This record gives sequence, C-alpha cells and structure tokens, in this order.
Amino acid sequence: MSADEGWSASTESDPETESAESAAGAGAETPHKNARQEVIAVDENDESQGLVNRLDAHTGDGVRHRAFTCLVFDGEGRILLAQRAPTKRLWDTHWDGTVASHPVEGQSQKEATRQRLEEELGVTPDQYGDLRVTDKFEYKRYYENAGLEWEVCAVLKVTLDDTTLDPDEEEIAGMLWADYDHLHDHPAWYRQLRLCPWFEIAMRRDFA
Repeated sequence: MSADEGWSASTESDPETESAESAAGAGAETPHKNARQEVIAVDENDESQGLVNRLDAHTGDGVRHRAFTCLVFDGEGRILLAQRAPTKRLWDTHWDGTVASHPVEGQSQKEATRQRLEEELGVTPDQYGDLRVTDKFEYKRYYENAGLEWEVCAVLKVTLDDTTLDPDEEEIAGMLWADYDHLHDHPAWYRQLRLCPWFEIAMRRDFA
C-alpha cells in the first residue's frame, strides 16, 4: 500500500508498564539519556500535538508519537536485518529491518531516515537513489517491564546500489542479509532472531 492510499491503526496493549520516574532512576545521579530528549506527540492522523519528553513517551501509559522505520534492500531482493545493541532500553538485542527512530521537530521522515542510515550504518545518499515512503500505521506494544512504543510509524524503503556498510556498534550489534520473501513466508524459521514488533507489522502489511 502506498502512503497516498491511507493507513489503518493496529494497536495492542499489555499491563506491564513502568513509570517515567522509575525508568529514569528515581534519585539517580545520571538519568537515562532519553530523559534529555524530545519526540513529536501526534494524534491518530499523525498531526503534531507538540513535543513530549522521550522517556515520558515510552513509559507508563505512554504518549503516541511520530516514528519511522526504513527497510533496506540490496539488488537481489534481500533485506538487511540489524540487531539492536544490548544497551538499548527497549527491545535490546532484537532484530530490526533495518533502522528505526523518531524525527525531530521540523524534520521530514526522509530527512530523518537519511540521517539514521548514515549514523547507524554508514550508508550515504550516494549509495542509493530510490528512498520512498510506502506505508504508515499506528501500533502500541509493551516491552517486559521497561516501557513501550506507541507510535504512528511511517515505513520507508531503499535499495542500495552500493552495499558497503560501516555500522555503529553503539546502535547495531549484528547484521544479516535475508531473503525478504522467504522471511515473510516462513516466520517460524526465523523465530530465534526475535524480530522487533514494528518491523513484523510493516512486513505483514507489505505483503497484504
């Protein structure tokens, strides 16, 4: 489905939550780095509702906010799976397809994606030419007792002409090229990878 064809919501909740005060470490001398950042709160139509503290958006009942995920392919139809670093507070060591983050105020989804591709993978704009937005959906998922994601998530795709990579180990612990059709058709065979929920939703919708 293209971005111009509209989008639908997919939400699911879990009772396990944690307050922002607890997640930041009440009384701790060094709060989590997310406590010093902001994300864009949005309504169900992805209209901005102002800025919200990033840690607050990801703890307690959460705050719906704007996000994106980018699926990175090579010329053979393989998707690059990237393992989230063990230092990530949410979905640490899970596998994503491929980068995901939050735009900052005044930044488009494409601009944010280009930035994260370079920062996380060392992929520069001269390595691709077809970055495009293909979908958008809302979802809500809790992660153990550490927090949650409640996002209106844009999906972007890009095919690399040059697959040279220089990953940032603080962001990415491992990488794996996988046949995209095979991954979708046989999810049980990849269960040991523990895929991130937003990627699983994006992939399921992509094949719908």
